[in-house]
Amino acid sequence: MKKILALILALSLICAFFVGCGESGGGEEVQEGDGKTIKVGLICIGDENDQGYTYNFIRGKEAATEALKAEGINVEWIVKWNIGEDSACEDANIQLAEAGCDLIINNSFGHEDYMLKVAPNYPNIEFVSCTNQVSWGDNLDNTHNAFANIYEGRYVAGVVAGMKLQEMIEKGEITAEEAVIGYVGAFSFAEVISGFTSYYLGARSVCPSVTMKVQFVGSWSDATAEATAADALCDAGCVLISQHSDNSTPATTAQSKGAYHTGYNNDMVGVAPDASLIGTRIDWSVYFTQIIRAVSNGESFPQDWTGGFKEGAVVMTPLNEAIAAPGTAEKIAEVEAAITNGTIKVFDTTTFTIGGAPLTNAFALDTDGDFAPDSEEAVFDGCFNESHFQSAPYFALQIDGIEWLNSAF
Repeated sequence: MKKILALILALSLICAFFVGCGESGGGEEVQEGDGKTIKVGLICIGDENDQGYTYNFIRGKEAATEALKAEGINVEWIVKWNIGEDSACEDANIQLAEAGCDLIINNSFGHEDYMLKVAPNYPNIEFVSCTNQVSWGDNLDNTHNAFANIYEGRYVAGVVAGMKLQEMIEKGEITAEEAVIGYVGAFSFAEVISGFTSYYLGARSVCPSVTMKVQFVGSWSDATAEATAADALCDAGCVLISQHSDNSTPATTAQSKGAYHTGYNNDMVGVAPDASLIGTRIDWSVYFTQIIRAVSNGESFPQDWTGGFKEGAVVMTPLNEAIAAPGTAEKIAEVEAAITNGTIKVFDTTTFTIGGAPLTNAFALDTDGDFAPDSEEAVFDGCFNESHFQSAPYFALQIDGIEWLNSAF
Protein backbone atom coordinates (compact mmCIF):
# COMPACT_ATOMS: atom_id res chain seq x y z
CA MET A 1 0.00 0.00 0.00
CA LYS A 2 2.85 2.39 0.88
CA LYS A 3 4.43 1.69 -2.51
CA ILE A 4 1.16 2.48 -4.28
CA LEU A 5 0.76 5.75 -2.35
CA ALA A 6 4.33 6.72 -3.12
CA LEU A 7 3.76 5.97 -6.80
CA ILE A 8 0.57 8.08 -6.83
CA LEU A 9 2.38 10.97 -5.15
CA ALA A 10 5.24 10.79 -7.64
CA LEU A 11 2.86 10.75 -10.59
CA SER A 12 0.97 13.72 -9.14
CA LEU A 13 4.15 15.73 -8.84
CA ILE A 14 5.16 14.89 -12.41
CA CYS A 15 1.74 15.91 -13.73
CA ALA A 16 1.82 19.15 -11.76
CA PHE A 17 5.23 19.94 -13.22
CA PHE A 18 4.12 19.46 -16.83
CA VAL A 19 0.87 21.35 -16.34
CA GLY A 20 2.83 24.28 -14.93
CA CYS A 21 5.22 24.22 -17.88
CA GLY A 22 2.35 24.14 -20.32
CA GLU A 23 0.74 27.20 -18.79
CA SER A 24 3.94 29.17 -18.74
CA GLY A 25 4.90 28.52 -22.33
CA GLY A 26 8.52 28.85 -21.26
CA GLY A 27 8.01 30.65 -17.97
CA GLU A 28 10.77 31.17 -15.47
CA GLU A 29 10.56 31.67 -11.72
CA VAL A 30 12.94 33.78 -9.71
CA GLN A 31 12.17 33.50 -6.01
CA GLU A 32 15.22 34.24 -3.95
CA GLY A 33 15.61 36.28 -0.80
CA ASP A 34 13.02 37.68 1.57
CA GLY A 35 11.56 40.43 -0.64
CA LYS A 36 8.26 40.63 -2.45
CA THR A 37 7.52 38.46 -5.46
CA ILE A 38 5.73 40.01 -8.43
CA LYS A 39 4.23 37.78 -11.11
CA VAL A 40 4.68 39.19 -14.62
CA GLY A 41 3.31 37.84 -17.90
CA LEU A 42 5.14 38.49 -21.16
CA ILE A 43 3.43 37.83 -24.49
CA CYS A 44 5.87 37.58 -27.40
CA ILE A 45 5.19 37.55 -31.11
CA GLY A 46 8.22 35.31 -31.65
CA ASP A 47 10.77 33.52 -29.54
CA GLU A 48 14.32 34.21 -28.50
CA ASN A 49 15.68 32.14 -31.40
CA ASP A 50 14.93 35.01 -33.81
CA GLN A 51 18.12 36.67 -32.48
CA GLY A 52 16.35 39.95 -33.06
CA TYR A 53 13.13 41.49 -31.78
CA THR A 54 11.90 38.95 -29.22
CA TYR A 55 15.44 38.06 -28.21
CA ASN A 56 15.93 41.73 -27.33
CA PHE A 57 12.87 41.68 -25.07
CA ILE A 58 14.21 38.61 -23.30
CA ARG A 59 17.50 40.43 -22.69
CA GLY A 60 15.49 43.25 -21.12
CA LYS A 61 13.50 40.81 -18.99
CA GLU A 62 16.64 39.14 -17.66
CA ALA A 63 18.48 42.38 -16.90
CA ALA A 64 15.43 43.82 -15.13
CA THR A 65 15.10 40.67 -13.04
CA GLU A 66 18.68 40.98 -11.83
CA ALA A 67 18.37 44.69 -11.09
CA LEU A 68 15.17 44.19 -9.10
CA LYS A 69 16.56 41.24 -7.20
CA ALA A 70 19.28 43.53 -5.90
CA GLU A 71 16.48 45.74 -4.53
CA GLY A 72 14.77 42.82 -2.80
CA ILE A 73 12.05 42.45 -5.45
CA ASN A 74 11.70 38.97 -6.91
CA VAL A 75 10.04 38.47 -10.29
CA GLU A 76 8.20 35.37 -11.44
CA TRP A 77 7.82 35.48 -15.21
CA ILE A 78 5.33 33.56 -17.31
CA VAL A 79 6.27 33.86 -20.98
CA LYS A 80 3.97 33.11 -23.90
CA TRP A 81 5.99 32.47 -27.05
CA ASN A 82 5.00 32.82 -30.72
CA ILE A 83 1.66 34.53 -30.08
CA GLY A 84 0.25 36.02 -33.28
CA GLU A 85 -1.54 39.31 -33.74
CA ASP A 86 -4.90 37.53 -33.63
CA SER A 87 -7.34 35.93 -31.19
CA ALA A 88 -4.52 33.82 -29.76
CA CYS A 89 -3.30 37.02 -28.14
CA GLU A 90 -6.66 37.55 -26.44
CA ASP A 91 -6.49 34.00 -25.10
CA ALA A 92 -2.93 34.51 -23.87
CA ASN A 93 -3.90 37.67 -21.96
CA ILE A 94 -6.81 35.83 -20.32
CA GLN A 95 -4.62 32.88 -19.38
CA LEU A 96 -2.01 35.13 -17.79
CA ALA A 97 -4.65 37.10 -15.91
CA GLU A 98 -6.21 33.90 -14.59
CA ALA A 99 -2.74 32.65 -13.61
CA GLY A 100 -2.51 35.55 -11.16
CA CYS A 101 -0.17 37.93 -12.97
CA ASP A 102 0.11 41.39 -11.43
CA LEU A 103 1.38 42.86 -14.70
CA ILE A 104 1.01 41.66 -18.31
CA ILE A 105 3.24 42.95 -21.12
CA ASN A 106 2.40 42.51 -24.81
CA ASN A 107 5.43 42.99 -27.05
CA SER A 108 4.05 43.51 -30.56
CA PHE A 109 2.19 46.29 -32.36
CA GLY A 110 -0.76 44.11 -33.37
CA HIS A 111 -1.29 42.69 -29.88
CA GLU A 112 -2.91 45.81 -28.50
CA ASP A 113 -6.44 45.36 -29.90
CA TYR A 114 -6.67 41.92 -28.31
CA MET A 115 -5.18 43.07 -25.02
CA LEU A 116 -7.80 45.81 -24.82
CA LYS A 117 -10.58 43.24 -25.06
CA VAL A 118 -9.31 41.62 -21.86
CA ALA A 119 -8.07 44.53 -19.73
CA PRO A 120 -11.53 45.87 -18.70
CA ASN A 121 -12.35 42.54 -17.07
CA TYR A 122 -9.27 42.64 -14.82
CA PRO A 123 -9.06 46.20 -13.42
CA ASN A 124 -6.55 45.20 -10.73
CA ILE A 125 -4.01 43.96 -13.27
CA GLU A 126 -1.77 46.39 -15.19
CA PHE A 127 -1.61 45.76 -18.97
CA VAL A 128 1.16 47.16 -21.18
CA SER A 129 1.28 47.27 -24.98
CA CYS A 130 4.77 48.00 -26.25
CA THR A 131 5.33 50.02 -29.46
CA ASN A 132 1.67 51.07 -29.58
CA GLN A 133 -0.52 54.15 -29.19
CA VAL A 134 -4.13 53.51 -28.10
CA SER A 135 -3.92 52.41 -24.46
CA TRP A 136 -2.61 55.66 -23.02
CA GLY A 137 -5.57 57.61 -24.35
CA ASP A 138 -8.41 55.22 -23.55
CA ASN A 139 -10.70 55.38 -20.52
CA LEU A 140 -8.98 52.56 -18.65
CA ASP A 141 -6.57 53.30 -15.81
CA ASN A 142 -4.85 49.91 -16.08
CA THR A 143 -3.67 50.10 -19.71
CA HIS A 144 -0.35 51.56 -20.82
CA ASN A 145 1.84 52.20 -23.85
CA ALA A 146 5.62 52.26 -24.05
CA PHE A 147 8.19 52.86 -26.73
CA ALA A 148 11.72 54.27 -26.85
CA ASN A 149 13.18 57.02 -29.02
CA ILE A 150 14.83 54.47 -31.26
CA TYR A 151 15.06 57.06 -34.02
CA GLU A 152 18.01 58.48 -32.04
CA GLY A 153 19.88 55.20 -32.35
CA ARG A 154 18.94 54.82 -35.99
CA TYR A 155 20.36 58.28 -36.72
CA VAL A 156 23.68 57.22 -35.15
CA ALA A 157 23.65 53.94 -37.11
CA GLY A 158 23.08 56.04 -40.22
CA VAL A 159 26.12 58.14 -39.39
CA VAL A 160 28.19 54.94 -39.17
CA ALA A 161 26.82 53.80 -42.54
CA GLY A 162 27.45 57.20 -44.11
CA MET A 163 31.04 57.25 -42.91
CA LYS A 164 31.61 53.85 -44.51
CA LEU A 165 30.06 54.99 -47.79
CA GLN A 166 32.14 58.16 -47.79
CA GLU A 167 35.28 56.10 -47.19
CA MET A 168 34.36 53.88 -50.17
CA ILE A 169 33.90 56.99 -52.34
CA GLU A 170 37.25 58.44 -51.28
CA LYS A 171 39.00 55.13 -51.99
CA GLY A 172 37.46 54.96 -55.46
CA GLU A 173 35.53 51.79 -54.67
CA ILE A 174 32.24 53.47 -55.64
CA THR A 175 31.28 56.79 -57.17
CA ALA A 176 29.34 59.38 -55.19
CA GLU A 177 26.19 58.42 -57.14
CA GLU A 178 26.67 54.76 -56.22
CA ALA A 179 26.37 55.49 -52.48
CA VAL A 180 22.97 53.81 -52.28
CA ILE A 181 21.50 52.25 -49.14
CA GLY A 182 18.87 49.51 -49.27
CA TYR A 183 16.41 49.33 -46.41
CA VAL A 184 14.26 46.30 -45.54
CA GLY A 185 11.10 47.64 -43.89
CA ALA A 186 8.35 45.60 -42.27
CA PHE A 187 5.36 47.85 -43.05
CA SER A 188 4.76 51.35 -44.39
CA PHE A 189 3.72 52.43 -40.90
CA ALA A 190 4.89 55.59 -39.14
CA GLU A 191 7.11 53.53 -36.84
CA VAL A 192 9.08 52.17 -39.79
CA ILE A 193 9.03 55.42 -41.79
CA SER A 194 10.30 57.39 -38.80
CA GLY A 195 13.12 54.89 -38.35
CA PHE A 196 14.41 54.78 -41.89
CA THR A 197 14.07 58.55 -42.32
CA SER A 198 16.18 59.26 -39.23
CA TYR A 199 18.68 56.64 -40.43
CA TYR A 200 18.93 58.29 -43.83
CA LEU A 201 19.37 61.75 -42.31
CA GLY A 202 22.21 60.41 -40.18
CA ALA A 203 23.92 58.91 -43.23
CA ARG A 204 23.49 62.07 -45.29
CA SER A 205 24.98 64.21 -42.52
CA VAL A 206 28.38 62.67 -43.35
CA CYS A 207 27.85 61.47 -46.94
CA PRO A 208 25.92 64.18 -48.83
CA SER A 209 25.44 62.14 -52.03
CA VAL A 210 23.74 59.16 -50.38
CA THR A 211 20.32 57.98 -51.53
CA MET A 212 18.14 55.15 -50.22
CA LYS A 213 15.72 52.56 -51.57
CA VAL A 214 13.12 50.96 -49.27
CA GLN A 215 11.49 47.58 -49.81
CA PHE A 216 8.55 46.72 -47.54
CA VAL A 217 7.92 43.04 -46.80
CA GLY A 218 4.50 43.14 -45.10
CA SER A 219 5.57 41.32 -41.95
CA TRP A 220 7.41 42.12 -38.75
CA SER A 221 9.08 38.73 -38.79
CA ASP A 222 9.54 36.70 -41.97
CA ALA A 223 13.13 35.58 -42.30
CA THR A 224 12.74 34.40 -45.89
CA ALA A 225 10.96 37.55 -47.10
CA GLU A 226 13.56 39.73 -45.38
CA ALA A 227 16.38 37.84 -47.11
CA THR A 228 14.61 38.08 -50.47
CA ALA A 229 14.14 41.84 -50.06
CA ALA A 230 17.78 42.37 -49.10
CA ASP A 231 18.89 40.29 -52.09
CA ALA A 232 16.74 42.35 -54.46
CA LEU A 233 18.04 45.61 -53.01
CA CYS A 234 21.62 44.50 -53.55
CA ASP A 235 20.78 43.56 -57.14
CA ALA A 236 19.27 47.04 -57.55
CA GLY A 237 22.65 48.58 -56.79
CA CYS A 238 22.52 49.05 -53.01
CA VAL A 239 25.97 48.69 -51.48
CA LEU A 240 24.79 48.82 -47.86
CA ILE A 241 21.69 47.25 -46.28
CA SER A 242 19.79 48.19 -43.14
CA GLN A 243 16.51 46.98 -41.71
CA HIS A 244 13.43 47.40 -39.57
CA SER A 245 12.53 43.73 -39.38
CA ASP A 246 12.97 41.06 -36.75
CA ASN A 247 15.52 38.61 -38.15
CA SER A 248 19.21 38.50 -38.99
CA THR A 249 18.73 37.37 -42.62
CA PRO A 250 19.24 40.86 -44.10
CA ALA A 251 22.69 40.83 -42.49
CA THR A 252 23.65 37.39 -43.79
CA THR A 253 22.26 38.22 -47.23
CA ALA A 254 24.24 41.47 -47.35
CA GLN A 255 27.41 39.55 -46.54
CA SER A 256 26.71 36.97 -49.24
CA LYS A 257 26.25 39.78 -51.78
CA GLY A 258 29.37 41.69 -50.78
CA ALA A 259 27.44 44.59 -49.25
CA TYR A 260 27.75 46.19 -45.82
CA HIS A 261 25.00 46.18 -43.18
CA THR A 262 23.71 47.86 -40.03
CA GLY A 263 21.25 46.03 -37.79
CA TYR A 264 18.42 46.34 -35.32
CA ASN A 265 17.62 44.70 -31.96
CA ASN A 266 20.83 42.72 -31.72
CA ASP A 267 24.54 42.70 -32.52
CA MET A 268 24.64 40.93 -35.90
CA VAL A 269 28.41 40.98 -36.28
CA GLY A 270 28.51 37.37 -35.15
CA VAL A 271 26.43 36.16 -38.10
CA ALA A 272 27.87 38.62 -40.64
CA PRO A 273 31.37 39.66 -39.49
CA ASP A 274 32.43 40.91 -42.92
CA ALA A 275 29.29 43.00 -43.45
CA SER A 276 27.65 44.20 -40.25
CA LEU A 277 29.04 47.49 -38.97
CA ILE A 278 26.83 48.22 -35.95
CA GLY A 279 23.25 48.02 -34.73
CA THR A 280 20.91 49.83 -32.38
CA ARG A 281 18.38 48.48 -29.94
CA ILE A 282 15.95 49.41 -27.19
CA ASP A 283 17.10 48.41 -23.72
CA TRP A 284 13.72 47.30 -22.35
CA SER A 285 15.22 46.61 -18.91
CA VAL A 286 15.02 50.35 -18.16
CA TYR A 287 11.24 50.40 -18.53
CA PHE A 288 10.62 46.91 -17.13
CA THR A 289 12.54 47.76 -13.96
CA GLN A 290 10.53 50.95 -13.44
CA ILE A 291 7.08 49.43 -13.89
CA ILE A 292 7.72 46.25 -11.92
CA ARG A 293 9.13 48.33 -9.06
CA ALA A 294 6.02 50.51 -9.18
CA VAL A 295 3.69 47.50 -9.05
CA SER A 296 5.69 46.05 -6.17
CA ASN A 297 5.36 49.30 -4.23
CA GLY A 298 1.68 49.72 -5.01
CA GLU A 299 2.41 52.85 -7.04
CA SER A 300 1.01 54.04 -10.35
CA PHE A 301 3.17 54.48 -13.42
CA PRO A 302 2.70 56.58 -16.59
CA GLN A 303 0.16 55.47 -19.16
CA ASP A 304 2.61 56.47 -21.88
CA TRP A 305 6.39 56.21 -21.56
CA THR A 306 9.38 56.86 -23.75
CA GLY A 307 13.12 57.30 -23.27
CA GLY A 308 16.23 57.68 -25.38
CA PHE A 309 20.00 57.89 -25.04
CA LYS A 310 19.64 60.16 -22.03
CA GLU A 311 17.63 57.59 -20.07
CA GLY A 312 19.72 54.63 -21.25
CA ALA A 313 16.70 53.22 -23.09
CA VAL A 314 18.38 53.42 -26.52
CA VAL A 315 21.81 51.86 -26.95
CA MET A 316 24.19 50.99 -29.76
CA THR A 317 25.59 47.51 -30.24
CA PRO A 318 29.39 47.16 -30.38
CA LEU A 319 31.07 48.75 -33.39
CA ASN A 320 32.75 46.33 -35.79
CA GLU A 321 36.03 48.25 -35.90
CA ALA A 322 37.56 45.70 -38.26
CA ILE A 323 35.48 47.09 -41.13
CA ALA A 324 34.24 50.49 -39.90
CA ALA A 325 35.68 53.68 -41.38
CA PRO A 326 38.53 55.28 -39.40
CA GLY A 327 37.30 57.67 -36.72
CA THR A 328 33.86 56.09 -36.46
CA ALA A 329 34.03 55.35 -32.73
CA GLU A 330 34.90 58.96 -31.96
CA LYS A 331 32.11 60.19 -34.23
CA ILE A 332 29.57 57.94 -32.49
CA ALA A 333 30.48 59.43 -29.11
CA GLU A 334 30.24 62.95 -30.52
CA VAL A 335 26.81 62.42 -32.13
CA GLU A 336 25.32 60.59 -29.15
CA ALA A 337 26.35 63.45 -26.88
CA ALA A 338 24.91 66.02 -29.28
CA ILE A 339 21.57 64.22 -29.50
CA THR A 340 21.45 63.91 -25.72
CA ASN A 341 22.12 67.60 -25.09
CA GLY A 342 19.89 68.76 -27.94
CA THR A 343 22.62 70.16 -30.17
CA ILE A 344 21.56 67.72 -32.88
CA LYS A 345 17.84 67.52 -33.61
CA VAL A 346 17.26 64.35 -35.59
CA PHE A 347 14.40 65.75 -37.71
CA ASP A 348 15.86 69.25 -38.15
CA THR A 349 13.67 70.74 -40.89
CA THR A 350 16.65 72.43 -42.55
CA THR A 351 18.15 69.03 -43.37
CA PHE A 352 15.42 67.62 -45.63
CA THR A 353 12.74 68.56 -48.12
CA ILE A 354 9.49 67.01 -49.33
CA GLY A 355 8.81 67.43 -53.04
CA GLY A 356 11.57 70.02 -53.14
CA ALA A 357 9.98 72.19 -50.45
CA PRO A 358 10.83 72.53 -46.75
CA LEU A 359 8.47 71.17 -44.13
CA THR A 360 6.68 73.98 -42.32
CA ASN A 361 3.92 72.15 -40.50
CA ALA A 362 2.42 68.70 -40.12
CA PHE A 363 -1.24 68.65 -39.25
CA ALA A 364 -1.75 65.26 -40.89
CA LEU A 365 0.89 63.30 -39.03
CA ASP A 366 -0.26 59.95 -40.37
CA THR A 367 -2.37 59.10 -43.38
CA ASP A 368 -5.13 57.57 -41.28
CA GLY A 369 -4.76 59.89 -38.28
CA ASP A 370 -4.12 57.04 -35.85
CA PHE A 371 -0.81 58.11 -34.40
CA ALA A 372 -1.45 61.62 -33.11
CA PRO A 373 -4.30 64.13 -33.05
CA ASP A 374 -4.47 66.02 -36.33
CA SER A 375 -4.93 69.29 -34.44
CA GLU A 376 -1.43 69.14 -33.00
CA GLU A 377 1.46 70.51 -35.00
CA ALA A 378 4.64 68.50 -34.67
CA VAL A 379 6.89 71.12 -36.27
CA PHE A 380 8.23 73.72 -33.88
CA ASP A 381 11.62 74.95 -32.63
CA GLY A 382 13.08 74.19 -36.04
CA CYS A 383 12.36 70.49 -36.15
CA PHE A 384 9.71 67.81 -36.43
CA ASN A 385 9.27 66.77 -32.80
CA GLU A 386 8.97 63.01 -32.97
CA SER A 387 7.45 61.16 -29.98
CA HIS A 388 6.59 64.47 -28.31
CA PHE A 389 2.82 64.03 -28.18
CA GLN A 390 3.01 60.28 -27.53
CA SER A 391 5.69 57.62 -27.31
CA ALA A 392 4.72 55.85 -30.55
CA PRO A 393 6.34 57.44 -33.62
CA TYR A 394 4.14 59.49 -35.93
CA PHE A 395 6.57 60.73 -38.60
CA ALA A 396 4.94 59.35 -41.76
CA LEU A 397 6.26 61.76 -44.39
CA GLN A 398 8.15 60.71 -47.52
CA ILE A 399 11.20 62.94 -47.84
CA ASP A 400 13.36 63.56 -50.90
CA GLY A 401 16.27 61.16 -51.40
CA ILE A 402 14.35 58.08 -50.26
CA GLU A 403 12.65 55.94 -52.91
CA TRP A 404 9.85 53.62 -51.82
CA LEU A 405 9.93 50.59 -54.13
CA ASN A 406 6.51 49.51 -52.89
CA SER A 407 4.01 50.81 -50.35
CA ALA A 408 1.28 48.17 -50.31
CA PHE A 409 1.66 47.36 -46.63
